[in-house]
Amino acid sequence: MPDSDRLLTILLNEQAPPEQKVADLLPAVYDELRAAAGRALRGERKEHTLQATALVHEAWLKLMGPRDVPWRNRGHFLAAAAEAMRRILIDHARAKAAQRRGGGLAKRAALELQTLPDPASVEQNAGFLLLDEVLTKLADVDAQAAAVVRLRYFTGLTIDEAAQALGVSAPTVQRDWAFARSWLRDAIGSLAD
Repeated sequence: MPDSDRLLTILLNEQAPPEQKVADLLPAVYDELRAAAGRALRGERKEHTLQATALVHEAWLKLMGPRDVPWRNRGHFLAAAAEAMRRILIDHARAKAAQRRGGGLAKRAALELQTLPDPASVEQNAGFLLLDEVLTKLADVDAQAAAVVRLRYFTGLTIDEAAQALGVSAPTVQRDWAFARSWLRDAIGSLAD
């Protein structure tokens, strides 16, 4: 059985007790989550204090906390995993940032971020927090565009992978991605220092 079919079978098995679902789910998704975390952390310095394995484990704990979440499908699960990783990375950046915004340097860092921030850089971490703040505002304007950003930026999914996870076409994801990048750039630029 292909991995995506196996995952869907586990997610939709309403008769299995929560403990059994968790036991069956981790082996089915671990490699995919590890790859997503690796993509999210790709290009980071070797001394980055958060490693892909730790990111997956922390995300897993958030996903499988004390409640049984009724996952609707593979895309729903991957979107939840992207959100869990985003929250972990934001908490990590908050712990490293010494300033709330960091002024113009943080805005520039937010606009230039292509990967996760350097943990030693106050400006990059402040920029990362700024990016998260405007991403939350984007979700109020266009939830799907915000979901595309989370899947592309925080888990490193390609356009096609994000389309599959969201259950939409690749051209739709491309439009949402272009809109989101432009909207975020404008929103960051309009913030007061």
